Amino acid sequence: MKVSHVSTADHDIVTTAVAAAEAHTSGEIVTVIAAKSNDYDDVALVWASIIAFVAMSAIALFPEFYRGIYDKLTGGWGHELTANQWLGTVIGVGVLKWIGMWLILLWRPLRLALTPRTILAQRVRARAIDLFKVGTEGKTMGRTGILLYVSLKEHRADIVADEAIAAKVSPEVWGDAMAALIERVRAGQPGEGMAEAVRQMGIVLAEHFPRGSENPNELPDRLIEI
Repeated sequence: MKVSHVSTADHDIVTTAVAAAEAHTSGEIVTVIAAKSNDYDDVALVWASIIAFVAMSAIALFPEFYRGIYDKLTGGWGHELTANQWLGTVIGVGVLKWIGMWLILLWRPLRLALTPRTILAQRVRARAIDLFKVGTEGKTMGRTGILLYVSLKEHRADIVADEAIAAKVSPEVWGDAMAALIERVRAGQPGEGMAEAVRQMGIVLAEHFPRGSENPNELPDRLIEI
């Protein structure tokens, strides 16, 4: 059974906004919403490796301190570890730290929280471009398709435009639309945020690509969930 990311009301709000915006432009707006853009498994791998390295480095830098802990744990009855045994112990601690951190980071909210903002933005952008190439790029006669993509877990969105639009409208122009969208997504109103972004996108598109005498609806108006 498919899990919906937004309500039926949100779907209706966005679909209505797209239809209203396209009534004044030859541009075609596609809206897509996703739970997340990436699993960030590589981020968990890096963090686990960093923690393991720090733990092993701490033992190497302060051997007497950790030997003291060893003596306390053994009650002073433990035999003196050889160099090879001590090295094996250090490696073992590193492995345990790595596994422990990896298991902790199976909790995805923490994994997302530990992912740098630049990486989040890059992954959302990459996902938006992939979706654009599959469902929007070159799908209209005038190359006037544009994709609005929202990734909920990352609280991020992106806009990717076909070549005719990109040639006339710089990415900075979409800034107000993006700001309005993100503000509402963070407030738990993704449908209203996307609808407002679509409205502002429609104003820009109508200026550069006004509606012609023939204006077929070449791409779906409905909100697409993935």
